[in-house]
Amino acid sequence: MSKRGYAASKKLLTGLIGAPIAHSASPAMHERAAEALGLRGHYQLIEVAGADAAGLRMMLEGVRRLGFAGVNVTFPYKEAVVPLLDELAPGAAAMGAVNTIVVRDNRLIGHNTDTTGFARAVAPLLAPTGNAVAVIGTGGVGKAIAFALASLKVADLRIFDSEPARAEKLAALLARHGGARVAGSVKDALDGATGLVNGTPVGMLPNRDTPVPASLLRENLWVADAVYSPLITPLLTAARAKGARIMTGRELAIYQAADAFELFTGLAPSTQVMGEAFDEVMAARSSAYYAA
Repeated sequence: MSKRGYAASKKLLTGLIGAPIAHSASPAMHERAAEALGLRGHYQLIEVAGADAAGLRMMLEGVRRLGFAGVNVTFPYKEAVVPLLDELAPGAAAMGAVNTIVVRDNRLIGHNTDTTGFARAVAPLLAPTGNAVAVIGTGGVGKAIAFALASLKVADLRIFDSEPARAEKLAALLARHGGARVAGSVKDALDGATGLVNGTPVGMLPNRDTPVPASLLRENLWVADAVYSPLITPLLTAARAKGARIMTGRELAIYQAADAFELFTGLAPSTQVMGEAFDEVMAARSSAYYAA
């Protein structure tokens, strides 16, 4: 639907496909952004665990037919949906991962706003020269993070995954975009690094593990985590204790949502409004967690 069409209809139906997603702050962010623009928005959580290709195809057909402007996609389906779409934006095609599907003229078009969102979030942490960044995890969000760092001209990009074949596959995809070195271990990835990004779900509640031993963290390092539930993950707690600069998953969550909203509607949302909605969700969740 065109920008003019949304202004006329005042209705906006979007959503999220993934599992588990009950913790997601996306409904609050998207619905509040829509309200601020004079739209009546509804963001539907579509939580289906263990869906195979046939199940995903059925969900996507529902998105196509039921009036959705589009949906976001999260773990574990960011790569699985790729062959089921009608078209991919260049960035999503390059990495083979999608977190945003836009419905246009009855066609499903895949984008990746994790990449654009993370690039916006991490840019202030990067030095003008000499960046060496380790990315832990090469699944859907890890791929997006690596491509974002490549787009920011990080010359020394190291990637590690507990499944080496996945890291090798990502390195091959990055070969045309500045390249990346596959690290043999987390320790190897961090050797001489100036930055570290966790692109795995490790540390997401109820999990309380960390993908990086505290002994490998140090003061002259910035550490970012894509996980935002909790906002301060075990990894970030350990990094802050070592004196490292940290970046929570807040900025990535907000910026990827803002970029997706604009793709859905053609309207630029207020990141301040989305941020306030995100903060309210996180504050309520924190209170409930500690009261339990």
